[in-house]
Amino acid sequence: MAQQDSTTAKKDNETYWSVDSAPRRFAEKVSPWRAPVLLLIFCLVAFVLLWLLNNLPLLNAYFLHNDIIFAPATGGHAIPVRIFLFSFLVAFGMSCDPRWKRKLTITADLVATYFLFCLALDLLLTLVFAGFGIIFTLHIVEIASGLIGFAIFSFKLLEHGEMPSRLPLNIDSAQTRLIAARLLFVASIAGVFAWYIGSLNLPVEARLRNVSLLGGIGPGVFLFLPLFFILLYLGAVVEAQMARKSTFSPDLTVFVPAHNEEHIITETIKAMDSAAAAYAGRVRLLVMNNGSVDQTQQVAEYALSQCSVLTGEVIDVPQPGKANALNKGLDMVQTDFCVRVDADTQLHPQAFNRALRHFVDPTVGVVGGLPLPPGGGLFDRARFLEVAVKHGFYSVAFSAINSVVGIPGMFSVYRTEIPRSLGGFVAGMNGEDTDISLRAGESGYKLLVDPSARYLSEVPATYKHMREQRTRWFRSVFHISARCRDLLYAPQASIRGKITLPYMLVNSARRAMMIPLALFGVIEYFTVYDSFNILSWQALVAVFIGAPAIMATLCACLLGRPFAVLFLPEYLVLRILRAYFTLEAMLSISINKKGCPIYSREALRKPRPKSSRIA
Repeated sequence: MAQQDSTTAKKDNETYWSVDSAPRRFAEKVSPWRAPVLLLIFCLVAFVLLWLLNNLPLLNAYFLHNDIIFAPATGGHAIPVRIFLFSFLVAFGMSCDPRWKRKLTITADLVATYFLFCLALDLLLTLVFAGFGIIFTLHIVEIASGLIGFAIFSFKLLEHGEMPSRLPLNIDSAQTRLIAARLLFVASIAGVFAWYIGSLNLPVEARLRNVSLLGGIGPGVFLFLPLFFILLYLGAVVEAQMARKSTFSPDLTVFVPAHNEEHIITETIKAMDSAAAAYAGRVRLLVMNNGSVDQTQQVAEYALSQCSVLTGEVIDVPQPGKANALNKGLDMVQTDFCVRVDADTQLHPQAFNRALRHFVDPTVGVVGGLPLPPGGGLFDRARFLEVAVKHGFYSVAFSAINSVVGIPGMFSVYRTEIPRSLGGFVAGMNGEDTDISLRAGESGYKLLVDPSARYLSEVPATYKHMREQRTRWFRSVFHISARCRDLLYAPQASIRGKITLPYMLVNSARRAMMIPLALFGVIEYFTVYDSFNILSWQALVAVFIGAPAIMATLCACLLGRPFAVLFLPEYLVLRILRAYFTLEAMLSISINKKGCPIYSREALRKPRPKSSRIA
């Protein structure tokens, strides 16, 4: 604990900000007041729309569902989703750029597009009712309206934001049908089982409703996604058992980009020496000193001289940017397998053995592990549950349908030929680690995460550092989607391109709207405008507490750490912070003067080949 506190104190005196924190042209520093102003505008617009719909006789008489819905529907809803989304789109459009012309242009585009899509949905539902007598419940209409709104927000931000240029991709869709069949099979089993549980009317359902964990919806709907991913997870675990019986120990070259890391680089090298000692192959380390202004080079050289097994050297890379350091290291690799490790990562002694055994399968291209927090920091306990859910569960589950998108750069093992054939790591944008693994996966290689290949990875110890890190991480989804837009729009179908990547974009929009959603629920609940919606508070509790708490508990148990359930309060707070940082990340995206027709026919025409290292 004392060592962790000392490291944290020293790190606080270092600058964690680099050129990668806000890549020039694609991002800008966001004032800490920008998001609060957006939330204030949102509350005002939401209150006005609710007031108009409830107090103007014409509107009140026409929109019987207390929402801007033209189609016939039955039942009730937890929240008027369309009013919420119109309010958010107006608030975001008026906050995303300081120039009034762009504010008005983007706001008009967002609102008009969403309105037209809602109108088209209502027309379709009206025609279905007129032709077949089928009337949908308000819950279904609102869910569809929400998904449409999330998608429009994400794709319009891709259109209006300054984004990396498109890179032509070699999409290997040979396995798509087989993977799609597996996906449908698992979804069918999960759907049938969830329906069966819902039909039992178990007493536990009433209790879960009473404590708001179900958010007022039936257990069948609530259980489908968890069951779906549990089945995928179990399938991936069974497949991984084959690799765990194998041994494979080729020589390795490890390259570590380091920028002002004198406070931690010694621990990183010591841990790597221990991992090299437990590994049968030879391990060489290249520390890529990327423009450090502290004693990183001298400290790293001394630490290397003290190693018992590990060999290596420190290479000076004066050009700023992590990707430049990574590409210099990649150019110096002389082994068939290479490992990228961040300077704040301490490997478990068995990390190399457990990761490399998967490469017995010649189709495996990139392997990652489980990034554990060192402990003792402000966010470390919450970070453990976050890691358990994302890396220990969902990443493993996605590998069952070969749809893992990114292997974190904290610890990634590659067949050296793969990043070289793909042109190296992209510079000048966020998400270079996800970009390279995504393109490796789409070129036909498997991406795997092995939770038993563990390592300690530094967690920001201050709010400002966490804000910088998460803003960078969450913005990268848009940079990668723009650069690899062929996956989204090209006719070749892949699970990543047509399901996983669009889901990531929609999920980013959903997460950015979580704080506004909570504020909207408060406005509704404490005003006279809640007369139609009796379940809004349960829905809000379910969104922020119910499902996340259940999944975090399950994932902690799967990792053999059931007592981590005690970290739930901190984890739920981190989720709220994460939502706020996602909103700030969206606001940090630079706005294009004219807008980029990212999905136009011209944008998909094959440009002349160029180096993929340049964004």
